[in-house]
This record gives sequence, C-alpha cells and structure tokens, in this order.
Amino acid sequence: MNLLSRFGSSLATLSAGAIVAVASMQYAEHSQAVAVPRVLTPGEFSMAFREVATQSLPAIVSIRTLSKGGAMETGGLLNGDDSAIPDFFRNDPRFKEMLKAPRQQKAPPQRGMGSGFVIDSSGIIMTNNHVVDGADEVIVTLQNGKEYVAKDIKTDPRTDVAILRIEGAKDLAALPLGDSDTAQPGDWVMAIGSPFGLDTSVTAGIVSGKGRGMGITEREDFIQTDAAVNPGNSGGPLINLRGEVIGINTAISSRSGGYDGVSFAIPVNMAQWVGKQLVANGQVKRAYLGTSIGPVVESIALKLGAKAGEGVVIQMVKPNSPAAKAGLEPGDVVLSINGVSVNDPRSLQSAVERLEIGKSYPLVGKRQGKDLNLSVTAEEMPTDFTRSQISQAEKPKSEALDNVGIAIDRLTPKIAKQLGLEGEGIVVTEVAEDSAAAAAGIKVGDVIEKIGDKVVGQTKDVKEAFANADLQEGVIVHLRNADGKRFVILKSLDE
Repeated sequence: MNLLSRFGSSLATLSAGAIVAVASMQYAEHSQAVAVPRVLTPGEFSMAFREVATQSLPAIVSIRTLSKGGAMETGGLLNGDDSAIPDFFRNDPRFKEMLKAPRQQKAPPQRGMGSGFVIDSSGIIMTNNHVVDGADEVIVTLQNGKEYVAKDIKTDPRTDVAILRIEGAKDLAALPLGDSDTAQPGDWVMAIGSPFGLDTSVTAGIVSGKGRGMGITEREDFIQTDAAVNPGNSGGPLINLRGEVIGINTAISSRSGGYDGVSFAIPVNMAQWVGKQLVANGQVKRAYLGTSIGPVVESIALKLGAKAGEGVVIQMVKPNSPAAKAGLEPGDVVLSINGVSVNDPRSLQSAVERLEIGKSYPLVGKRQGKDLNLSVTAEEMPTDFTRSQISQAEKPKSEALDNVGIAIDRLTPKIAKQLGLEGEGIVVTEVAEDSAAAAAGIKVGDVIEKIGDKVVGQTKDVKEAFANADLQEGVIVHLRNADGKRFVILKSLDE
C-alpha cells in the first residue's frame, strides 16, 4: 500500500508550527539580532485549518450498513391476550389454536452509519470494526456522491480497526498517516466524519491526553481529544495541522449520548500496524508472553526490589507460555524487551505483540532487586484462555484461617485433576467475602506455594507463615492455578 502520500509544500510551510509560527522579523538589542516568534493572526490561523480541511475532505467517506433481519418467534395474532375475543370464538378450538399458536416472523432490518477514510488510492479504506461488525451490506459513499458496496471487509475486534476495499474507484485521494507517538497534549487537531448523518463535518480541538484505557476494546492506548465527536463520527480520522492522520475517532465519554468534551481515538501507529496485516493476510497475528502484568506502584516497589514507576511487574505466568519457557516468574519486573523500555502495562503489551513470531529477543528486568537478563522466543497469541474452579460437589473439608479470610486443604489427586493441576500443595477451598484474601485477589482453586520468603507444603506451614507475617504492612503470596503462576499482596483490612 502507498500509505505515505504527502500534501503540497505550501500547506506544510503554513501550518507545521500549529498556533505559533517563527517569523523572520528581528529586533536590535545590544547590537545583536534576535529571532522573535510571531503569533499568527486570526485570519492566518483560520487559513491553516481551512487548508487542512480542503486537502483532507476528498479522502473522507461516509459508511452505511444494513443488517438483514432474521427469523424470530412471536406469539399468536394477539400474543396470548384473547380477552377482547367473544367467548363464542375464544372457546372454539379452531380459533383458539389460530389466535395463540406461536408464529415465525421476520425481524426488521437494522441500519447503521459511520465514517472512514481512504488510505490507498486503489480503494482501501480504514474505519472501526464496530461500524461494520455484523453488517450484511456495507455501502461506502465518497465525497463526490458516488456509492460503492464494499466487497472485501477485514476486521480486528481486539483493536476495533477494520479495512474495507471498494472496486471500480480509481485514483482516489488518500490521507497520509502520521506518527501518533509524536502527538502531544496541547497539539491542535481536527476530527472529520458524518455525525448524525451530516456528511464530512469538520470539528477542531486539541489533544487532551494520551495512553487512555477505557475498557472499550482489548487493546487500548487511546488519544483523548476535545474535538467534537458524535454518533456517526466513528471510523473517521483525527488529523493534525500537517494534514496527517494521527488517530481513528472511536468513542466518546458521555452522560447524554452526545458530545460532552471527551472523545477517544485509536493511535494511527497501532491502526497502521493492524491495517497492514489485514490487507496482506486478512487477520492479525500477535506475539504474546502469557502473563498478566501490572504497574510498579509504590506500595509493592520496595518488596520487589524495584523503583516505583519503572518497568512492569509480572503478576502471573501461564504454564508452557513463552514467559514460562524463558524463565519469567511472578514478582519479576520487566524494564525492557528487544531494547524497548517499558513503564506501564500498555507499553509492554504493545512492544511484545509486534515481535516477529519465532524469533528470540532479549528481556531485561529485576528479580528481588538483582539484574535479570533472559531470552524470550515470540509465539503467536492463542485465541482463548480458560480457568477451572472447584465444584461444590468436590469441595473438600477445609481448615479456616479467619485472620486472612480463607479456608485451605491438601491438594488431593482428585481435586488436582479437576483443576487441571499437577503435583501437590495447599489449595484454597473457600474465600470469605469482604476479607483480606478477597481484596488481594485470592480465588478458590489457587494453590499457595510461598508466603513471603517461606515455601509452604503443609497446612501448618501456611498457618505459621500468616501468623508470623506483618499483615498491616502486607505480605507477598505466591500462587498457582490452571492459568499459571502469579503473586498477590495480602494486606490486613483493619485501619
């Protein structure tokens, strides 16, 4: 794909500096010439937005979707209510059957709308997965009014990115994709799309924040903006004042259902990586570690021998995963992978999933304050993960530990088989609601391996370790289950 077409030099010259341009005017002070920035006049500032809009609009498309209704079963003619029918008819078996028998009825078709933008002149369009998800027909309307039915639709629900291809269109205007990593809060941006069906509407604002995660998609690193975005804008571009796409407008945070000043866009660097794979292969292949991860917060940093805010802590390691094969353990702190520094879970996730499947990469971190250097071989991410639980019928008799809110027992072969586990140990059979254990994330079916620095193999070991631990300060508890190994910080709930 040709994803790097550029605008004319006059636009770059006019607007590359956003609101402040460096002017050539100088003044004399102490016999020395000093360059002084000149603030753009309102007319010049307006012209910068006008030029970007003029260059961008031909590449914006409106998207309409149609989902054909399927068969649905309803009640009889009166949906079971025959009170208005005279007794003569109501009691006649022939009419009674007709009035009350379920009937097959076709559900009405569902229509949707959204936006998109051309990224290749041959007819390749980028939009959101949720704009086209479940549609039986996707109609793309160009700015000149021509309509095309999308013939090739590839989607990635994990990031909410979709690629459409239309046939018969030639030499389309395409938007250049910028570098979303360089966008910073305060940068001016424009959102273009079809809010409420109002085709190619332009709104403006600034980048309000980066690295947002709202629980909307599985892979999130949203750009936040205050550019007005409303229903119908989804899939349209967020554009900087160089005329480059830096994001795909995706969601709003709203109490009213409309624009409340907080909108979110998928970073174009993520979308471009996904889009290239969708165009080439029709699907996205991601590498994975096989861990659950979290930030290195101050409350656990000292216990891990790490610094707060530096790196990402490994909370759980799945068995037979790339992380397990590399030797990663719960409580390890990852500082970099493949030379890329990571300081939060999203940055590690982003760095890992783009690794080339089958290749090995260096991982640098800390383990109990000591340097850790491992080699991780990238593997393709599985599609699903499951977790087993102890059924009530198989729950063994347990020994309660009221001070932490759990009950424990020896891991029998029968229970181990049910949980998908191997070996022996001490299994958690009950977790009291509103207990310290529940707050820490300990679950039924977890096997306790270590409490603080003490390895536990008997129920008495667990009791002694918890009795000697400073629960006001908190203690690290190492656990394993069918999902793998992890650790939690168990801390007393007493004030």
